Amino acid sequence: MSMRRGQALTGLLFILPAIIFLSVFLIYPTIWTILLSFNDGRGLKFSEWVGFENYINLFTNDPKFLDLSNFPPTGAVFNNVLWVIFNTIFCVSLGLLIAVLADRVKYERIVKAIVFLPMAIAATAVAIIWLFVYSPNPDIGLLNAIITFFNKDFEPIAWTGRADTVNAALIVANIWTSTGFAMVVLSAALKGIPTEIIEASRVDGAKEFQVFRHITVPMLSLAISVVTITLIINVLKVFDIIYIMTLGGPGSASRVLAYTMYAETFQGGKAGYGSAVAVILLILVIPIMALNIRRFRSEGVAR
Repeated sequence: MSMRRGQALTGLLFILPAIIFLSVFLIYPTIWTILLSFNDGRGLKFSEWVGFENYINLFTNDPKFLDLSNFPPTGAVFNNVLWVIFNTIFCVSLGLLIAVLADRVKYERIVKAIVFLPMAIAATAVAIIWLFVYSPNPDIGLLNAIITFFNKDFEPIAWTGRADTVNAALIVANIWTSTGFAMVVLSAALKGIPTEIIEASRVDGAKEFQVFRHITVPMLSLAISVVTITLIINVLKVFDIIYIMTLGGPGSASRVLAYTMYAETFQGGKAGYGSAVAVILLILVIPIMALNIRRFRSEGVAR
């Protein structure tokens, strides 16, 4: 018994720094934010208890957060939905395509290094690079310069200055950055597929697309799931590229949840309101993380 107690105490001492770190920097701020979301919370302080009023106002009285009066809807929630759908689909698809094609070329490492390079660039630098790409001045903006070269009658567009193009422009910039992550993870998983299975299928007469569809993709399902969930979590809390490129504009056309939380808390001085946005973001992320953990456990049991 004394040995078991000693081992338990030793184990506790080893994990104690992690417990303290999580308590101070994760658990306490989370509880504090949840409580603050039920307060008026002016100036990052607890003030008047308002219950669910902040949440009700977000969904019913704040068109910057969600506006269902038009079609398509607008607001931060809908913008985040666009990010989740298009950013995730394109990053996973392009990452998988590049991983498969690069595995068949002689200069695989060079190709992967080029695709992964944007991941090594700071988000601020990425935003500035794409601000130049999207500049309405064709002498500076690469995109307008290319279109103008092929169509002399084309009028240069302020891609990040128009409500109908700003979200697509931001998502494309983020895809350029995130595809490298998807490619690296999927490429590593691709290398783990036994070559005997691929060769046997080819001997049996399977075409390349059939091999890809019925063998490669199913055997990469766990890696695809991990990449997809990671990308979804990342875009749910995307902030930096929007802050640098548009500040949520024009107007509120490119606002997302994370930027709304920042704007309401620190620019608007409504910490309670901003905390409600943070709690909503937390509620959206938790089931996605739980799904990821469950998937890992199921794969472990299957093996």
